[in-house]
Amino acid sequence: MGRATDDIEDLLRRHAPQVLGALVRRYGHFDPAEDSVQEALIAAAEQWPRDGIPDNPRGWLIRVASRRLTDRLRSDEARRRREETAAALTPADAFVAPPPGEGPAGAGPSGLGRAPSEDDTLTLLFLCCHPALSPAAQIALTLRAVGGLTTAEIARAHLVPEATMAQRISRAKRAVRGTQFRQPDARDRDQRLAAVLQVLYLIFNEGYTATAGPDLHRTDLAREAIRLTRAVRRLLPHEGRVTGLLALMVLTEARTPARTGPDGELIPLDEQDRSLWDRTAVAEGTALAEEALAQGPAGDYQLQAAIAALHDEAERAEDTDWPQILALYDLLVRRSPDPAAALGRAVAVAMVEGPRAGLAEVEALAETAGTAGRSGTAGQRNHRLDAVRAHLLERAGDMTAARTAYRAAADATLSEPEARYLRRRADRLDG
Repeated sequence: MGRATDDIEDLLRRHAPQVLGALVRRYGHFDPAEDSVQEALIAAAEQWPRDGIPDNPRGWLIRVASRRLTDRLRSDEARRRREETAAALTPADAFVAPPPGEGPAGAGPSGLGRAPSEDDTLTLLFLCCHPALSPAAQIALTLRAVGGLTTAEIARAHLVPEATMAQRISRAKRAVRGTQFRQPDARDRDQRLAAVLQVLYLIFNEGYTATAGPDLHRTDLAREAIRLTRAVRRLLPHEGRVTGLLALMVLTEARTPARTGPDGELIPLDEQDRSLWDRTAVAEGTALAEEALAQGPAGDYQLQAAIAALHDEAERAEDTDWPQILALYDLLVRRSPDPAAALGRAVAVAMVEGPRAGLAEVEALAETAGTAGRSGTAGQRNHRLDAVRAHLLERAGDMTAARTAYRAAADATLSEPEARYLRRRADRLDG
């Protein structure tokens, strides 16, 4: 029974964005359509385990969601007046609602014109990552509308009250209200795809290493990001950025079984038991990384995936090809001013040229960050920079300075597992 329930949940999550896309494309109302799809998903979750999965699950969901949506529109007098006003300004056949459960001739079983497809998933992602929205709003709306997560699940993942997350999602829906449900034109598509991939990567990073709270890893977010990226790749199989991002996620997630100890304590990469890594995922991610590099000029995601592959292919930490990793980081930082990439390069410099050389890179980054902070473009202290400084100071033999840096990093992070790990390192140096 449990396996069947999991299969139904996977099926619902896979179809949810296509169903929502079909309704928004036809009716042009994101907010009520999204609510109606959620109701249809709840109905399916209740009925399908009992009655069995219908022959056409996506058509079933579309029919139920369409009924809920038309009922909602009819019962809301104010909205109906707005519909009548909008109808006068649009072509007569633009937003024709079919009778519940039926469709016009040739419309197919969904009753919504052309059959919905996964193209709607990509269009929905473009809508959720609209440039008018903040990154936080883009993430929340993507998880809700495309990922199928409830508002409560998204709130728990971000450690905020459900009411706060509900307001954030509502504001995001209002911001995109009236936006045409179509993919961006050729001029904007490249930039909008970059925004979609950035949102998916942010979701994955928050899942892989939570920025706050008691847990290091939020499996639901990391897996959801991978699932959505796979969906985008099915639509854009020859887009190197998409393939590279999927490779990066798969290779990184492959290390998850070795990242924490029995009590949930953090285990750094160089101390992990690599026999626990998911070698099937490593093989898949490595193949994807190679494919991504062959799909055109190497971009940020392709380079990061290549770095991750070099880490994952090393059977022991001391077998890691650090010179090659440094060369890839050199390419990466020339392409992008990303502070995380620059910090990764500082570690690679230390592993190739020694800890003092790495420390010089870290101090240069700290000076840049300090200057940015004084000019108002950067905020709180970067605990990762302090953590890397502490590690390199320890390797250089400056235990007093390393202890201070470990404690500074522990005080700056909001992640409880990271703070415990950093304080243990500092305490060990005390001993």
